[in-house]
Order: sequence, then structure tokens, then C-alpha cells
Amino acid sequence: MPRAHVELDRRAVVGPVRRRTFGSFVEHLGRCVYTGLYEPGHPTANEDGFRMDVVELVRELGTTTVRYPGGNFVSGFRWEDSVGPREQRPVRRDLSWHSLESNQVGLDEFARWLKLTDSELMLAVNVATRGILPALDLLEYANHPSGTALSDLRIANGTPEPHDVRMWCLGNEMDGPWQTGFMTADDYGKIAARTAAAMKAADKDLELVVCGSSGSGMPTFGDWERTVLEHSYDYVDYVSCHAYYQVHDGDLGSFLASSVDMEFFVDTVLATADHVGHKRQSKKRMNISFDEWNVWYLEEHKASDEVNDEWRHAPRQLEDVYTVADAVVVGNLLMTLLKRSDRVTSASLAQLVNVIAPIMTEPGGPAWRQTTFHPFSITSRLASGEVLRPVIDAPTYLTARHGEASVVDAVATVDEDRAAVFLVNRDLAESARVTVDVRSLPVSRVVEALTLADADPYARNTLADPDRVTPAVNASAVLADGVLTVELPPVSWTAIALG
Repeated sequence: MPRAHVELDRRAVVGPVRRRTFGSFVEHLGRCVYTGLYEPGHPTANEDGFRMDVVELVRELGTTTVRYPGGNFVSGFRWEDSVGPREQRPVRRDLSWHSLESNQVGLDEFARWLKLTDSELMLAVNVATRGILPALDLLEYANHPSGTALSDLRIANGTPEPHDVRMWCLGNEMDGPWQTGFMTADDYGKIAARTAAAMKAADKDLELVVCGSSGSGMPTFGDWERTVLEHSYDYVDYVSCHAYYQVHDGDLGSFLASSVDMEFFVDTVLATADHVGHKRQSKKRMNISFDEWNVWYLEEHKASDEVNDEWRHAPRQLEDVYTVADAVVVGNLLMTLLKRSDRVTSASLAQLVNVIAPIMTEPGGPAWRQTTFHPFSITSRLASGEVLRPVIDAPTYLTARHGEASVVDAVATVDEDRAAVFLVNRDLAESARVTVDVRSLPVSRVVEALTLADADPYARNTLADPDRVTPAVNASAVLADGVLTVELPPVSWTAIALG
């Protein structure tokens, strides 16, 4: 049995637990919005047509921010289509996902949905095919109280109070040739800087996110961030990161170490951003918005016929059904985001419903939790206060994709009178016995210990068996003399609350 030891020091603070770390993402893609969030006529639908069974699951998931309305979708989006009387809204083609958009859910409706879930709106503007003036118009419509043409239009449309959106994304994945209107780093950096300067002239307190690389494997990675930030550094507050992971060629060991790549991604982007800041002799410290991250079986979808010659409303697209191993990786990636909470101050699990999502629905039928739902919801519920930097002594193993990786990974958070420890065992066959020194923390007992694992790491939750995989109480967790001892099953994620 592998053995590992984790040292926790109350003074080794990374940074505060950022509530925006527990953000998500809703794009007008597939069935995320239509028959996901929104389904008039469903037995649980409210007066706006939103499924209240989904609202309850989103509240349980613990999301704090939601990035909207894309994603690739935003690069062809005319925001004006999505406001005003629904019967007058045009149907448009969405080139990014080769489908039809009815615009029956728009900014005002989505903002009302967010209030049901106690989430903050993170709004994306289309800089790819539109530009500065439409972004300023959207800002006026969304945030100005009254007395201007567009704020008064919002009021006439039934929303008297401004949405007061604080976080804004300046486009999406502009380095990607799949993106409608994609650009070079130089061209994008210039338009992003001009758009950001104009938006901050309207409201100096906005928080603006400039597009970083779409993944660490992009050929322009690193150089893209440098060029874009050399133009926009003075006007923006965040640079974005996007990363998706999957099992390649059955290599589960490499997949379970995906967080090693996420750490490399974050460290590289921060080094590049800090280099630009030093060159500009700026006192500003750029933060990261990791506003797309998840497990996504992209290779399988590329080989499918999901996108065809038909133009359809809300087709079934990217509906990955997640395994225990997928959930362990999602939990571990979230742990990694917490470990960098000093600089990664916002993040968005992509996406929220049906499309590579923790929540699934059936039209006219039930909604249920995927395996990945559980580590996210538990971490959002338990993590509070400050993140501690752990010192981990554990055996390692060699992966084909990420080099050396620790068999056990860990992170902890501590508040005034409680703490939480999050652990992963990446071993494919053996349980791991882990001891955690918590003597410096204000805790004396185990309040709760939950483990997500299964004898079959490929077990899934489905419509036919929605509770096949759920977290179980880990009875092995014991705290004695300031040392927490716990046994972690193979391929497992564990959360322990201490009080």
C-alpha cells in the first residue's frame, strides 16, 4: 500500500479562497440552454420557461459566477437579437456550432435565471466580427441606470434595474482558427486594448478579461500572451486560460495526472504576464481567469456526425457521459485552481448543463447529477477562508504525457474554526494510506469525510441509473493527536471537513 504524508502549516497561506473559483459557463450550444436551462411546458418550468429542477441542482452545485453567452457562439452573436419581445426576435444561423439560434433566451431572461441560482453574470462581448461600438452599446443596455436610449430600452423591455455586470470577456479564443473572425495576436491585442479602454471610459470599475491561449498545446502559446498583453496590459485585469483533458489511447495514468499540465499552463502564463508588466514598469499584477476547464472527449466528437449539413435548433452536441475517473480528474483540477488562488482569481467549469456538463436533462423528463457534479459541489461547500500550501511526501510514477507525477495530491483550506482537506489517489490498483499533520490548525475532530470511488473507474451515472456513482462516507478518516489518517481507494477523490 502506498503511503504519503502531508504537512500543513497555518502560516503557509497561498491566498484567500476565491468564491469566483467556483464559476461555470453557459453557452448557446447544443442543449445547454434549450431543453437544459429553458424548457417551457416542462412540469417544473417557471413563468420564464426555466426548469426549476435544474435551478435546484445548480444551487446544490454551488456555482458563483456564470460566463455567458459563449464561447465560440459569441463571435457571431448580435446581442440586440436577444432582447425585446420574444415573438419579434429573429432566428439566426450559428456558424460556430452549425445550428439555429431562436434567441428566445437572452440577456434579460438569463439575468433573471441567475438570480434564482444566486450567481453572478460574467458577460462576453463580440470583438471578433463586431467591435467597439456594439460592446459599448451592450454595456449601456446592461449597466446604465436610466435616461439614455439603451438603458431606457432595457426598462421598456421589463427590466427596470441595471444588471450591473462587473466582469466582461473581450471575445473568446481569438487565437483559434475555428473561431469566427479569428485574428493574429497583434491584431487581437490592438482591438482588445481599444475596446477595453473605451469600456473603462464608460465605467472605470469594470473587470475585463483579455483572451489568452486556447490551450497550452497551441503553436503560439506564450508568444500569444506576450503580444496581446503588450498592447492591452494597461486596460485589462485578467488574461484567460482554457484547458480540456481526456483519456488518450487508454492511458488512464497520464489522464489522472492532468493537473500537472494545468500547473504548467498557469505558471507559464503568469511568467509571461509578469514579464510584460516588468517591461512596462507597471505596478499592476495581472491575474488569471481560467474561464474554461473540464474533461472533454473532443477527439471522439471530432469523429462523430454531430455537425452535419442540417441546420437544427438545439441539437444534441457534446453530451459526454462522465466516469469516476473523469470526476477524480475534475476534483484534482479544482484542487489545482485552489493552489493558485493568489493569482487564479476566477474560473469557469465548462459547461453547466448537458454540454460537457455536471448536470444532464431529458426533454420533458428528469435532471440528474453526473459523476463530476460531486467533487465540484462538495469543494464549493467546504472550502472557505484561506488556502494552505501543502508539503507532500508521496511516491511518484512516470506518465507518458506529463512526466513524473505524485501518486497522492492534496490541498487544504482553513477558516476561523474549521478546515477542509482535499486528497486524490492516482494509483490505478492500490489504496493509499495518507497522514496529514494538522496540529497548526484550529481543529480537533473529523466532521465529515466523503470519498468518490468505485471498483470500476469507468462507472457512470445515466438516465437509467442516475445515482450509480455517489460519494460515500470514508469511515477510515481519524484525527488523533493532531494527525489525520485516512485510506484512499484507488482512483479516488476525497474531501474531509475538520472542526
